[in-house]
Formats: sequence, structure tokens, C-alpha cells
Amino acid sequence: MASAASSLTFILLYGVSYGLVLFIISIGLVITMGLMRVMNLAHGAFAAIGGYIAVGVMTNFGIPFPLAVVAAVAGVVALSVVLERLVFVNLYGAPELDQVLMTIGINFIVIGGLTIFFGPNVYPISLPDYLTGNVDLGIRNFEVYRLFVIAMGLIVVVGLWIMFEKTSFGAKLRAAVDNPSMTRVIGINVNRVFIIAFGIGSGLAALGGAIGAGMLPLEPYYPMKYLVLVLVVVALSGFGNMRASLAVAVLVGIVDTAGRFLVPSFGGFIIYIVLVVLMVLRPEGLFTKRAA
Repeated sequence: MASAASSLTFILLYGVSYGLVLFIISIGLVITMGLMRVMNLAHGAFAAIGGYIAVGVMTNFGIPFPLAVVAAVAGVVALSVVLERLVFVNLYGAPELDQVLMTIGINFIVIGGLTIFFGPNVYPISLPDYLTGNVDLGIRNFEVYRLFVIAMGLIVVVGLWIMFEKTSFGAKLRAAVDNPSMTRVIGINVNRVFIIAFGIGSGLAALGGAIGAGMLPLEPYYPMKYLVLVLVVVALSGFGNMRASLAVAVLVGIVDTAGRFLVPSFGGFIIYIVLVVLMVLRPEGLFTKRAA
């Protein structure tokens, strides 16, 4: 019984921490794809760049981990704003195929750049000492680092809820998406709203890539490797549904962790089998009400 409780605790806690990293990364795509109607398949590239910046400045310049994360988010936000004005602005309202081809192309450019500057192998990360220990939960020990990730995930959840539900920016973004022409008539700068929203989405991807580097290893193919899981979180959430994306991301994290823990030799495939079944049974979203 004690062994079963310990195993269940491991699956739940590790699954939740893994799921929250997926949530932080994917929620940015929920914003750009679900709310702004942009098929941004380069979203994983922003997460990868954020992770590489954070680990790079820690390793090469000795910058503390919190400041490295801030630098990663700031750097990616600045880059994304430039790309939004130069590239993505031309994709608003464009056919989905054009959006997919353009953003996939950006992914391969980033993959090539990461390979040139950081090499083709996994980029090692050394977490600060205060995140490397364990906490005794009574049933089993649990990594401090994963508790930190869970805390950061909950902070992001609360922050996004406040921003989109309790501030004027959330209302402006929904108005700009639903009827940009009328929104401009009432004096709202739609371009500025989209720039801010795109920057927030990209910054969240960078945050997930930076704090999640200890779980999702940094490698040049990172933008494509985790793209499937991120897209599934977005699709099963129902496009634009930020509340459901949290539940789906945590569910994906728990299922993947359980599969790898209970069936190590086959665990890596279980999550994809489950996801295919769910996509077939609930293509409109796992928590979306079926049309009558």
C-alpha cells in the first residue's frame, strides 16, 4: 500500500509540474492562435530561444537564475515584437496554409541558428543550489525544482486570469479580434493591442522554455520536438479557451508521466495513442460543449 501511494504521488506531482511547463508554453499559442487567429507554428522556437538565452547567460556570464529568466523573457519579447511587425503582420487574415508554411520555415531557420551557435547536442543546464535539493513529503521525496515550477505555473495562471478578465486590455483584445474595424472606430489602436498580445504570448513561451529547461532538454530541434504536444494542448482546449488549456496541459503531463513510469519500454508512445483517441472522439475540444 505504501509503495502504491508513493508511486501515485510521484505520478501526480511530476505530472502536474510537467503539465504546468506545457501550459506556460502553450498558453502563449492559445493567445496567438486561439484569440488572434494566427497559426503560429514557430511558437516553439520562442520557447527554445528563451531557454537557450537563460542557460547561456547563466553558464557564460554567471548571471543568477532569476535574472537569467528575466533576460530570456525580455529578449524574446523584443525579438517577437520585431518579427510581428516585419513578418506576422502580413499573416493576419492570410490563408492558413500560408501561415503554416511561413512559421514552419521560421522554425527551421531557428533550428539552423541554434545548431551553429550552440552545437547539435543537448545544451546542459546547471540549476542553482537552492533548486537542486529535495523536500520530504512524508510519502516520498520531491524535487525543490519541480515545486518551483508548480509555483511559477500557478502564478502565471492567476496573472493571466487577472489580465484577461479584470483589465481593459483583455476586453480590448477580444474586441479587436471579433471586430477590428469597429474597434478602430471607437478609438482603440488595434495594431498596438496585437503587438502587446503577441509579445505576451512569446514571452510566456520564453518563460516556459527557461524555467522548464530542467525537464524539457534544450536541443536544436526543440522547436519541432515539443510542437506536437503544444498543439494538442491548444486543440483539445478548444481554440482560445485559456481555462481549459490548464486542465488539458496538466492531464497531458500526468498521462505522459504515468506511461513512462508504469511502462518504461513503451511509455513514450502511450501519450500519443491517448491523444489520437481524444482528437478523434472530441475534435471540438475536450472541455467544449458539443453542438446540439
